[in-house]
Amino acid sequence: MKTKDIISLAKNAIKSNRLRANLTVAIIAIGITALIGIVTIIEVLKGSIYNNFTSMGANTFTITSQSILSKSKKHGGKKRINQSETESRISLQDADNFMRYFQYPAEVSLSVVANSGATIKKGTKKSNPNVIVMGSDEKYLKVSGTNLESGRNFTTTETASGVNFCILGNDIATKYFSNVEDAINNSISIGDEKYKVLGVMESKGSSFVNRTDNMVIIPMQNARQRYAISTKSAVISVWVNDIKYMNMAVDEAEGAMRKSRKLKVNEENTFAINKNDEIANSLISNLRFVTLSASLIGFITLLGAAIGLMNIMLVSVAERTREIGLSKAIGANSVTIRLQFLTEAIYISLKGGFIGITIGILIGNLISLVLKTDFLIPWLWIFIGFSICLVVGLLAGIYPAIKASKLNPINALRYE
Repeated sequence: MKTKDIISLAKNAIKSNRLRANLTVAIIAIGITALIGIVTIIEVLKGSIYNNFTSMGANTFTITSQSILSKSKKHGGKKRINQSETESRISLQDADNFMRYFQYPAEVSLSVVANSGATIKKGTKKSNPNVIVMGSDEKYLKVSGTNLESGRNFTTTETASGVNFCILGNDIATKYFSNVEDAINNSISIGDEKYKVLGVMESKGSSFVNRTDNMVIIPMQNARQRYAISTKSAVISVWVNDIKYMNMAVDEAEGAMRKSRKLKVNEENTFAINKNDEIANSLISNLRFVTLSASLIGFITLLGAAIGLMNIMLVSVAERTREIGLSKAIGANSVTIRLQFLTEAIYISLKGGFIGITIGILIGNLISLVLKTDFLIPWLWIFIGFSICLVVGLLAGIYPAIKASKLNPINALRYE
């Protein structure tokens, strides 16, 4: 019997037991969807993380009160300082001292979140209290890798004068003005104060790493006057001209910050220096646990599907005993019978796998639409998914196929 005839017989047999076959297909599809969907989401998140930190610049590092990395680096032989959150924050005085001590040829920017729950108003429109107001200097946009879509940056004089000027995030500008160009030189209220809009930042999309689209930047001196930022912890960002000098700049910055905070030689740093590439790699490494969990869920579901598929094939053997006997009586040998039942099992399994992979990719890429990243197809995991389905079909079908092939044709024809 030709291969196409065996496949045709297998399809007809599946159609005659459509409900049971479709239930098994659904179970396999759910398992593969869980596996491919979560893996695709993770790959999308990885891409988003890399894109966000790349846009901030691989040659940029920040000095913060606490490490953004999951595991802070320990300095051997130095005494740990037990400190409260207030003591650990980087005050504006610490930042000013750092800028005086840090003599390395690099761009240094100071920023502080003045309010993370501000309200924006323009005419009758009013935002929820979730807008971030950041005080910064004129170097912040360059150091953070943020470009302006329209308008201009603060000047050095404007940063120091405390005038009510601002730069808007893209979402805010498009929500409260007809277009980003219309926002320039117009006014908007932040809380109870009116600010003149100088520029609008390019959209960077929504992510848990970057929220500049929902941010308003005001001059540092204005933030000092309008908000109680003396109790906030500042962030110092350093942009190195050439990435090959990054480690030298980090060492210089560490020394300048220790001097600024008057730390003794045997005392541990009370601040953290975070490189963008290290932060990205740390966040991505934490996603491995999610990948393992997704794989475990998928494999358990597929194991259940394999058991269900084997059960269906065994029931099918019992129900089609007379059919098997008739096939043998007209010349079908044991190999043909085995191939027919194996083909049925593999067909059901691969069909479930195809549906699961398709749904999983679509679900995963819905996240890419939200994060505004590229459409992603995890080819490696697609290959793994199909391979798993093939193995499931083989394992689930081999025993029923062998059992069917060993039936005595005379006894099979007498079976009621």
